[in-house]
Amino acid sequence: CAPALSCLICGSPSTGGKVSKVKVEVTTCPCGKDSYASCCQPFVDGEDIAPTAEALMRSRYSAFALGAADYLLASWHPRTRPSRVRLDPEQKWIGLSIKSTEAGQEGDSSGVVEFVARFKITGKGHRLHERSRFENIEGRWYYLDGDHL
Repeated sequence: CAPALSCLICGSPSTGGKVSKVKVEVTTCPCGKDSYASCCQPFVDGEDIAPTAEALMRSRYSAFALGAADYLLASWHPRTRPSRVRLDPEQKWIGLSIKSTEAGQEGDSSGVVEFVARFKITGKGHRLHERSRFENIEGRWYYLDGDHL
């Protein structure tokens, strides 16, 4: 497992690929906006729900960075949710940039967030540029799907 992560869920070789929880401290939020405790942690830990599509997008990025597969599944729209999320332990998320948002505020039924997420796999840099669609169901935002740009 990577150091300096909070509530990391991983299937590392040292655990024989079994899922385990590791509790350590994170100070800066992986999404880059604020401290983890005041930004994405309440959503990833299930203590609160994301109030906007952008907040859900940021918390999902943080969940990818921290290996929180359970949160990724829980925040995925029931209509498009896969049966499981496979996280690559070699993939290291290194930055998120929100390019634009459309709707997705409290009281909206849908929203779009365009973002670029940067990551490395075995030291080689990559970018994921996507326009993600979100839907609000009974006051809770869900990731519906997205188009890679």
